Amino acid sequence: MVEERDVRFKQVQFAAWVGIIGNIVLAIIKGVVGWLAGSRALVADAVHSASDVVGSVAVLIGVRAAKLPPDKDHPYGHGKAESIAAIIVAVLLFIVGVEIALSAIQSFNEPIQVPGIIAIYAVIFSIIVKELMFRYKYRLGKKYRSEALVTDAWHHRSDVFSSFAALLGIGASIVGGYIGIPWLVYADPLAGLFVSILIVKMAWSLGKQSIHNAMDHVLHEEDTVEMRKISSDVEGVLSVDEFLAREHGHYVIVDIKIAVNPNITVEEGHTIGKRVKQELVKLDHVQDVRVHINPYSNEVEK
Repeated sequence: MVEERDVRFKQVQFAAWVGIIGNIVLAIIKGVVGWLAGSRALVADAVHSASDVVGSVAVLIGVRAAKLPPDKDHPYGHGKAESIAAIIVAVLLFIVGVEIALSAIQSFNEPIQVPGIIAIYAVIFSIIVKELMFRYKYRLGKKYRSEALVTDAWHHRSDVFSSFAALLGIGASIVGGYIGIPWLVYADPLAGLFVSILIVKMAWSLGKQSIHNAMDHVLHEEDTVEMRKISSDVEGVLSVDEFLAREHGHYVIVDIKIAVNPNITVEEGHTIGKRVKQELVKLDHVQDVRVHINPYSNEVEK
């Protein structure tokens, strides 16, 4: 179990570093090319990639904190650090979206130049790299139940959307300049405005989900069927009176009330409860189990 969690930590940490390094490279490339080519959409996209760097750093810090063992002040562990990191990423994403929107709106009142063709190549390169990063992080985040990594993966996917919108805007602007349609030049900042709307919408959705998970969310009954069955199958358990599995980032803490024969000794009841805990913690996403023993009767003790 410990070995599996160490593997998880190393994999998720490596993914965070991939995001940090990849985003730094992309932000520099798109920023420089956008400035040289005179593309507001590409510069806005570069700012978006730069914000991804901060997001990936937040994920890295959250993952490191989540790995810390339980202590006196945090008896349930530090798993929610990943949820907090996910909220930080969502907030950063929202701020970037608003900033891009304001910049795009302001540009409509300023002279616009036709972007250089090199901007097209930079955007296509960004789309390919970002999509690969999204697929890699999303798959890993789902595999290891890392909410922060999944949120960061969607941050990369938002960059794919923004880069695609930038590609359309830059392309339309170049075509407009080539065939002599002046108003098409404004397709570049218009693409930046469209990108901002996508970013803000995604940030709101991800932030809402992360906040929900951070507020002692319990798994729904259909998600605990396997754990309930494991508990019920333990010898000596006559019924499962209550079962709550609280999410703490990538793992859950189980609070369970089981009913046993009221005529057995306290020690025997304790042994049954211990076996229930031993069976449940074999599941890779169960961190700890708190077992309460009830005497079995027709009425469930609360």
